[in-house]
Amino acid sequence: MLESLRSHDLRLFHRLWEFLEKGDIVLGDRAFGEYTTLAELPPQGVDVVARLHHQRKVDFRRAKHLAKGDGLFVWAKGCMQSHILSAKQWRQMPAQITVRIIRFTAAIRGFRNRRVTLVSTLLDPQLYPAHQIIALYARRWRLELCLRDLKTTLGLEMLRCHSPQMAEKELLVYLIAHNLVRCLMAQAVARYQVDLERVSFKGSLDALRQYSAAIGQARTQKMRRQLWEDLLLNLAQDLVPRRPDRREPRAVKRRPKAYPLLNQPRHQFVEISHRARYWKGRPRNYRSLN
Repeated sequence: MLESLRSHDLRLFHRLWEFLEKGDIVLGDRAFGEYTTLAELPPQGVDVVARLHHQRKVDFRRAKHLAKGDGLFVWAKGCMQSHILSAKQWRQMPAQITVRIIRFTAAIRGFRNRRVTLVSTLLDPQLYPAHQIIALYARRWRLELCLRDLKTTLGLEMLRCHSPQMAEKELLVYLIAHNLVRCLMAQAVARYQVDLERVSFKGSLDALRQYSAAIGQARTQKMRRQLWEDLLLNLAQDLVPRRPDRREPRAVKRRPKAYPLLNQPRHQFVEISHRARYWKGRPRNYRSLN
């Protein structure tokens, strides 16, 4: 599923609606807490939990009160048609929908307390308590860490292929490798009943690389099974320590090389004599980085 860089995530997400199954819960950021998604997915048996968009104002005095910071609101369809739906689809959308809005204060060590507002289609407070919805949204950060495993650990930060067909094949190969490591981690967790959050993705990848060579050289099926069991045992024993509220800053450890950008063909590129002191994309506080 390829699109231009200027395409919004909602347009791509709309093309994935047909793959959602009844009972699924879509977990997203502010972009997914909009009227179209909240109105179209519940009739398919799919619920939504997302961050409330920053431009939508909330007044709990107009809500059906469920608990402190928890209430039901009635939203009306806007007058402007959504850009991800056709005119016919827009006319078939309901004129009003009922959503549940939960507001809580997130206390993170080392940061100021932040007030977070969630919108959801899980309306029953008995079946879906507010604290469980909040805990579900807190797990969304795990998705960011999975993207880091793909881009940094597996090396998917930049695609090497040039044609769209080969770039899609390259992306699929990385996804297959990622799913293979995840399946290995899940098998170790199921076998030894350990916490999945404490199994290291990088450690599992390194262990799989080492054991795959030994398993390939094993002469008998019994030796292969024994090596596989040893692999699962090592993954279950080599757990990362518990790190509640651990900070994951968007920062890099290594400094980039002080070379100019190769933005021309090699036979046309002219090197700068003082290139060791040249870095086109350096920030203003470059001296503080060294």
